[in-house]
Amino acid sequence: MTRPVTRDELSGLPAEVAPRLLGALLETVVAGERVVIRLTEVEAYHGRGTGEVPDPGSHARMGPTARNATMWGEPGHLYVYLSHGIHSCVNVVCGPDGVAGGVLLRGAEVVDGVEIAERRRLERRGAVRSARDLARGPGRLGDAVGLRHPVHDGLDAVTGAEKAGARARLLLADEPVVGVATGPRVGVAGVAGTAVFPWRFWIEGDATVSAFRWGRGAAEAAAGEATVG
Repeated sequence: MTRPVTRDELSGLPAEVAPRLLGALLETVVAGERVVIRLTEVEAYHGRGTGEVPDPGSHARMGPTARNATMWGEPGHLYVYLSHGIHSCVNVVCGPDGVAGGVLLRGAEVVDGVEIAERRRLERRGAVRSARDLARGPGRLGDAVGLRHPVHDGLDAVTGAEKAGARARLLLADEPVVGVATGPRVGVAGVAGTAVFPWRFWIEGDATVSAFRWGRGAAEAAAGEATVG
């Protein structure tokens, strides 16, 4: 069972909130088409001054900019950014008032609107290999739910208010999921992509979780940490 999330439930530090989002549902209605996904993999990112350890992997590590402005707003809004000039990726803004943070939605199972997600995938990327791949990885997830940068950046997933022809609602699972695994974030450069920041959380054994890959210089940084240790 699920229920609408509250802003208070998203007001903790992203690294604390992130695992609680596993098993949650994100419902989007874009141009009248409804898709619902169940979150199976997420990553936490802290902005400048958020928490005790600076996060060099965050878009907000240097402070507020036009790009990351949504991350500095109230919890529950969706930070939708463009990755590699192609992929619209979706984050849930989290954190106490006055600081920036977000939880990247990395992987999910499409539980309603599969045919819509499949069509969107075909329109943007080509063939769909299997149902598990529809929202496996943040770019595919963004395609599946139909949210695009920049028009849907800032969408409120608590109130469900409409913006640019889209609505979103985040529904939290009544009980935390079991079998949560944690480790380094995927594809993040340098030390920010190592076990120093074990801020990737996923449901162990779920087929919709994306594969891990090192970011630029992260494997070398991890080896250096192990040598020092």
